[in-house]
Amino acid sequence: MPTKPKAEAPVEPVEKGDSQMVDMVRKMMLAALGAAVIAEEEIETLINRLVERGELAEKDGKKLIHEAMDKRKNKTTNLTEDINKSINDVLQRMNIPTKADIDTLGQKIAGLSKKIDELKKSG
Repeated sequence: MPTKPKAEAPVEPVEKGDSQMVDMVRKMMLAALGAAVIAEEEIETLINRLVERGELAEKDGKKLIHEAMDKRKNKTTNLTEDINKSINDVLQRMNIPTKADIDTLGQKIAGLSKKIDELKKSG
């Protein structure tokens, strides 16, 4: 039985602008995480100074630190989600499959292999 020629998906070259965008998104992510760490340290320092001066009760200071950290954590989570979305958008424009795409194809291949084995056994 003659084999059909393989159909290949067109591969677009990575344009310099796309590469720069990936670098920019990466740098933004690193800067945001660095800023979050610095902000966390500054908040703790400020609140601890207020407690030391007696301008804020220690209990209230701990509560404020905890609340500030929770807010920072939520904002960092949202930022991470936004960055991941941006990276996935760039990868799509560059025609690069995501892990989910590859996993889906792997599942399809496994299913087709199973069907082929069943056909071989019954044929």
